[in-house]
Amino acid sequence: MFMGEYNNKLDAKGRMIVPSKFRSELSDRFIITRGLDKCLFGYTEEEWSRIEKRMQKLSLTKRDARKFMRLFFSGAALVEMDKQGRINIPQNLRNYAGLEKDCTVIGVSDRIEIWDTGEWTDFYTKSEENFEDIAEDLIDFDL
Repeated sequence: MFMGEYNNKLDAKGRMIVPSKFRSELSDRFIITRGLDKCLFGYTEEEWSRIEKRMQKLSLTKRDARKFMRLFFSGAALVEMDKQGRINIPQNLRNYAGLEKDCTVIGVSDRIEIWDTGEWTDFYTKSEENFEDIAEDLIDFDL
């Protein structure tokens, strides 16, 4: 399980150090793709395989299913960590998420998310104000 929030920087070549807390679970290589809310999603190869199997069940006759699958899978890239724990984020994904220098990596249960730090701060601030309302709208988890 991935959890936590870590601040990072991209270097001039588009490389980012993966937080050490995430490295062992992600292994030496993992998949990143376009996420929702202008961030990138990162999945272990095992989790990616599960997602792919679930997506195959979507109906190709539904326009939104086709659109989502095209965007989700066309943006996917297998990244490999170097000896320093860095990955090279492809330019198209950096453009999508607005990643230039400062980025924030968060753990969200079965995935990591890579955000431009400014975007993350805006998202967090707006969401934090409504945290209790959001919780009330979701299923009661008996917490």
